[in-house]
Order: sequence, then structure tokens, then C-alpha cells
Amino acid sequence: MEGHSVTRVALLACGSFNPITNMHLRMFELARDHLEDTGNYRVVKGIISPVGDGYKKKGLIEACHRVEMARLATESSDWITVDAWESLQPEWVETAKVVRHHYQKLAAVEQNNDDVDTVKFAKKRRIEENCHQGSSHQRSRDSPQLMLLCGADVLESFGVPNLWKQEDIAEIVGRFGLICITRCGNEPQKFIHQSDALWKHRKNIHVVHEWVTNDISATHVRRALRRGRSVRYLLPDAVVHYIQDHELYSAESEQKNADVILAPLQRYAGASSS
Repeated sequence: MEGHSVTRVALLACGSFNPITNMHLRMFELARDHLEDTGNYRVVKGIISPVGDGYKKKGLIEACHRVEMARLATESSDWITVDAWESLQPEWVETAKVVRHHYQKLAAVEQNNDDVDTVKFAKKRRIEENCHQGSSHQRSRDSPQLMLLCGADVLESFGVPNLWKQEDIAEIVGRFGLICITRCGNEPQKFIHQSDALWKHRKNIHVVHEWVTNDISATHVRRALRRGRSVRYLLPDAVVHYIQDHELYSAESEQKNADVILAPLQRYAGASSS
């Protein structure tokens, strides 16, 4: 369509990735297909950000292993990368802050690219601007829109008391946007309808229905590993080999943080009662 601008998008997935599974990777592909099918978006980057050890989730193994497994899983992808910043923070970082960090990082990269382009390719850019009336040049100066990629379970977790700050939900959905992949048994549209906060920003929420249902969960994978069962074809082969080589996921590791309250519940429950 003449004059139709396409928004460049980067997808950010936050979570435990304990371990990363083929379903985590499929979510990126499903989201990209959905957004690009609208004709309004072009997905240029996918970012996996494993949570830090400070999250204190039961059975959460060390971040260094989870980051390395994610790197191995994405080696063959030409657009999905792994970022260790969140995992390296000494305390748990709210998802809204992680999204903000990556947005600023994308903007800084874009600015640096523009500075290089301005110096090195000024003449070429002038020629291109004359050919395209400057429209493509103008868009190239805008950093990609960042959207949080999640499963329907994350969307529904917005309703759990003391798990999220309401202003963080408003910022993530209102300022950045959310793309939600549905799993078996989830009804994200119903949940959006029931939540005033989500309903207000419903146009920023993209719900993707996964018709080829795939219910691989990291919890099921860890259970199989504890029992000495094969997890091949549920995870990338390189991840399976890494788990075997480092003897990860045992009955002992599943009890890690068993007596600890999840970091957001500790932080927000204390704030609400004070």
C-alpha cells in the first residue's frame, strides 16, 4: 500500500528458562509470523533474558547454566539472541525495568548506527533520500518498538496479588506492548476482559493462537530428567548434551529455594503491609 509504514519490532522474552525448551523458541517464531502477517510490523530481533538467581523460584538452577543453555539453543537462529544482563544482577529485577533496559539499549545501538551512517554514507543516503522522498531514511532513525513476548500464564499472573505492581503492568502493556501465545486451556481474551488494567490497553495486546498445540513445559522436562527419562526432541540437542555433561536437574536441585518466598512476593507484600 502506498505510503504505508511498517513498524520494526524487537521481541523480548523474560523468564526462568529452566531449562529452555523448543516451545520457548517456537513462541518467537509464532509471534513473528503473527505480527508480520498483519502487514504492519517487521520483526528484526528476538531477545531471551533469563531471570537472575535472586528470583528465588523453587528448583531454579544457577543463572550461568540457564544462560549458557539458552545460548546453545539459539546458535542456529539468525535473529534470536540471549542477553545475560538481567541474570547478572545481584537482586531480582522487576520485568518493567528489564523491558526499559532493553528499550534503551536498542535505542543506543540505533543511535550509534545512525552516527556511523551519517559520517560514512552521507552521500549514499542523500541519493537514497532523493529516490524515496526520505521516508525510509526517517524510519531508520527510529529504534524498533519493543514488545514483551509471553505465554498466557504470564498474562494471567498479572492478577495474582503482590506478584506485579499495577504501574508496572500499565507501563509494560501501555508503553511497550505485549504479544501473548496461548497454550492449551488458557483463555487470555477472557482474562483481558476481566482486568480493567489490561482492558484499557487491549489494543496493545496481541493474542496468538497456537493451532499446532505444543504443551512442553520446563516443569515436565525437569520431572523427566529427575526420573532419568529421555527429553530428546523436547529441547535442542545441544541443551540435552549440556544438561548431561553438567549433571543438571536432580531431586536435590528441585528443592532449591523450597523454603524461600518468591522475590516479588517478598518485595510487594512487605510494601503493601507497611
